[in-house]
Amino acid sequence: MAASWVREGKADLAVQKILDGAARAFVDLGVSQAGMNEIARYAGCSRGTLYRYFGSRHELHLAFVSDRAMRLVAELQVELQAIEDPSEQLTAYILGAIRKVRENPSMSAWFEPAESGIAARMSRGSEVIASLAGAFESNIESQAASLAASGMRARWVVRVIVSLLTMPGESEEEERLAVEHFVVPLFMTRPGREPAFPGALRGNRLPGFRSR
Repeated sequence: MAASWVREGKADLAVQKILDGAARAFVDLGVSQAGMNEIARYAGCSRGTLYRYFGSRHELHLAFVSDRAMRLVAELQVELQAIEDPSEQLTAYILGAIRKVRENPSMSAWFEPAESGIAARMSRGSEVIASLAGAFESNIESQAASLAASGMRARWVVRVIVSLLTMPGESEEEERLAVEHFVVPLFMTRPGREPAFPGALRGNRLPGFRSR
C-alpha cells in the first residue's frame, strides 16, 4: 500500500500527508483517542506504512507539534516585523501565538480540558515547543542574554503560553494586561536588575484594585 499511497522517494510528502491526517484525527476524535490505527486511517495509509515514518505515537506527536509550531512562528515573524519596540513585539508575539492556536482546530484540540495534560507534558519535555519562544527571542534587542539565560526565558514564555491556553483569562483584555504587566517586564530585564514594572504595579498594587 505504501508504494501506491505515495511514490517511492517522496518521504517528505508522505510525512506531511500523515501529519495532515493526524490533524484531522485530533479534531474529530481528540488527541488522546487518536491512536496510530486511527491516524493511519485518516492519512489513508496502512498501520505498517505509518510506522515506517514514525516509530511511536509520541514520536508522531513531536513531529506534529514541530510542524505546526514552525508554521506558527513563520506567520508571526511576518506579522510582527513592522513592530520595532521589543516589549510591544514580545507582547504581540505571546498574544498572537495564543490566538493562532485557539483559531486552529488541530492545535486547540490539545488544550481541551481532557487533553491539557498532554500539552503540558509536551511543553516540559520537548525542545520543539520551545521554538515558539526561541525562534522569536533571537530577534529581541536585549543585552541580557547569556545562552543559559536565553534558554530559561524561552522556556518561561512557553509556560506562559501553555498556561493561558490551558486556563484562559476572563477576557482577552485581561490576558493582554497580564502579559504586559507580569511577563514582558521580567523577560526584558537584564540579569541582576530589578524589573521595570509599570507604575500601577509598584507597592504591590494591581491595576483596577484599590488597597484597603
